[in-house]
Amino acid sequence: MVKISRAQLKQLVEAAIFVADQPLSQEQIQLTVLDGLAVSKTMLKETLAELKLDYQARGIQLVEVASGYRFQSMDSLSPWLSKLWQEQAPRYSRAMLETLSLIAYRQPITRGEIEDVRGVSVSSQIMKTLRERGWVKVIGHKEVPGRPSLYATTKTFLDYFSLKSLSDLPSSDDLLVTEVIDNQLNILSSEACNKLTEDNSPQQSADRSNIEPSIDSNNADEPEQLH
Repeated sequence: MVKISRAQLKQLVEAAIFVADQPLSQEQIQLTVLDGLAVSKTMLKETLAELKLDYQARGIQLVEVASGYRFQSMDSLSPWLSKLWQEQAPRYSRAMLETLSLIAYRQPITRGEIEDVRGVSVSSQIMKTLRERGWVKVIGHKEVPGRPSLYATTKTFLDYFSLKSLSDLPSSDDLLVTEVIDNQLNILSSEACNKLTEDNSPQQSADRSNIEPSIDSNNADEPEQLH
């Protein structure tokens, strides 16, 4: 095993996270750039902690999301950094954000259960969009007549909203209350500042600038039917 100094280790880890296309977990770093080097898991963990501290007061920060570590700009800089891109941030309908919010807070959940809470049918286009973006997946089927699919969020969802785990979601005692749903939608929307959607960004820009998606309350994915 080749020995490496603390300073060199810090530089190597910093550079690896900076050039990576996706967040890097400690295991990925250990198995790739640190392969063959005498670096323990403890040393790597300490190095990552030092890097987070180094960047704490800077415009760029090292954050840990569900998939690992990545660099991204401070949330407060989003209004100014967004001017670097001519494309508008994606506009998500209120219906889609309500559906995503319910899945996030009540998973695993069936489409029928989502419809019971919202009081309207969930359009097929909404579910398709959520799955295509990789935010939602089917994790099984409920053992009731018809065996409906059970939906849950993914690591991609957590990464997009800069969350390390579901426990980082703001607490919600009762999403049945309209005001609470409104609050959760606002939180989810603002959390998206931490990552520019891949549709609008070149390589790595997604991790270095933050643009908030808009909630388009007048633009439903497709007409919804009241129960």
